[in-house]
Amino acid sequence: MSKFRLLSCLLLSAIFLSASWPPYGFTPLLFVGFVPLLIVENELFVHQNKYKNIHLFLYTYLCLVLWNFSVSWWLYFASGGGAVMAITANTLLMSITFTIAHIIKKKLHHFFKNNFVRWIIKYNVVFIVCWLTFEYLHHDWDLTYPWLTLGNGLAADYKSIQWYSYTGMPGGSLWVLVVNVFCAEIINSASFQKQKLIISAGLLLLLIMVPIGISRLLYASSADVGEKKINVVVVQPNIDPYGEKFSGNYMEQLQKMLDLGRSKVDSTTDYLVFPETALTEDIWENNLQQVSSITELQKFLKQYPRLSIITGASTSKVYKNGEPRSETAHQFKDGEDYYDNFNTALELDNNGKIQVYHKSRLVPGVERMPFPGLMKPFEKLALDMGGTTGSLGTQKDRTVFTSSAGAKICPIICYESIYPEFISKYSKNGAQVLFIITNDGWWGDTPGYKQHLIYGRLRAIENRRSIARSANTGISCFINQRGDIEQPTQWWQPAVIKASLPLNNELTFFVKHGDYLGHFSFYTSLLLMLLAVYTQFFIAKKS
Repeated sequence: MSKFRLLSCLLLSAIFLSASWPPYGFTPLLFVGFVPLLIVENELFVHQNKYKNIHLFLYTYLCLVLWNFSVSWWLYFASGGGAVMAITANTLLMSITFTIAHIIKKKLHHFFKNNFVRWIIKYNVVFIVCWLTFEYLHHDWDLTYPWLTLGNGLAADYKSIQWYSYTGMPGGSLWVLVVNVFCAEIINSASFQKQKLIISAGLLLLLIMVPIGISRLLYASSADVGEKKINVVVVQPNIDPYGEKFSGNYMEQLQKMLDLGRSKVDSTTDYLVFPETALTEDIWENNLQQVSSITELQKFLKQYPRLSIITGASTSKVYKNGEPRSETAHQFKDGEDYYDNFNTALELDNNGKIQVYHKSRLVPGVERMPFPGLMKPFEKLALDMGGTTGSLGTQKDRTVFTSSAGAKICPIICYESIYPEFISKYSKNGAQVLFIITNDGWWGDTPGYKQHLIYGRLRAIENRRSIARSANTGISCFINQRGDIEQPTQWWQPAVIKASLPLNNELTFFVKHGDYLGHFSFYTSLLLMLLAVYTQFFIAKKS
């Protein structure tokens, strides 16, 4: 393969992957996005004496950095340095994954003549399980950034992925990878006999159409589940996060939100929902009842005995003497005590009860310095996104809010909504409906907030839970259990919407069993890596 053809393949893969991505992409391109790159990988595999592993790594990085940039460029609006770090680091991890799969493939092919091993290599099963393992691990560590998980790329065509309630979003990644690998194998095959091409085309058609057909049947036959309903009012205050939100008068902002809510709230309303960090007053959890914002909300609640309020807030907590403290705890400059800062969700009701949840999937480099135990001396370098900076605290449990009437609510804060298994644990803990509170104004009027919105519909499908979404600015909405977005608000406009949401107690297969595809891929790729090491250090020495 000439350098021109090689570079053309890399560019073509980057174009296909970029042009497939929501919210504006053409989804079918995702099923051939990796094909040119896999053709390059096969060329390097066939001519191992000519190319080294570093060649594949560099070629892959060149291709995937273009994809990462085209999909995530809008991060620049929040932080130029943060955008560079996220894009380059994510591409690095993807390229390492691709290269590891290539190395394993070479080792197994050289030393194992077994037909089953050859089948694994021929159909690039190594690449599939390694990539799924990368996505699985990338959801649960300190440098997590699963925004470009392949299953997310299908969010725009949600009617074709209703089976996410069985597989979760990883099932979409598996589907995309299998089709890409199969297409690449057809092209890489030395034989282009008419009969084989017809059979291959037929199998490819089945791989694509059967999941779509099943999903469309599920979509047509399903309806929202839940006999009991709650009446929910969602507020979108539209307060500029770069201007008045963290520098303006916090009480004036609160009154603005209450006035918006008052236009829709009545005696039948169960929940009034405000966005992430809606309360910007300095709030110490040790004295919540003394906080003026909390007092104002409780005055409002007295007018509506049935009502509960869910709101985001920036809070802090002082650790008492002898109380165990987290690795993110800060020491007061003028004392011996320690405290933690949190991105928090609160539920207030008419009984005076205040329920607290701390955001636990934090944005790396913005809300949390990665590996805080090691990096604590550098936490002052964390990017300033308004509110508290440095490493925020988290909590281990997936807290479910329970209203005085018994409704169980899942409080999801912003970035947390892109984590499938993380959210499923709320449903396992009894959540009957999902509330997403977010502040998407950091990115301006770019694809970022639209991607964030439609990723949320995947959580509705996986859990079969209705969603109320309150964004500081566009897009607030409701999402039903099939993923349909209802009453979407406009960008950069104050708004208030109202709907009745069913409370669903049923657990989907995905909620019951979690990310079983990720678990299986992890152990399979680990086994393949051990086999590769075995061939290197044992079989190679004997030969």
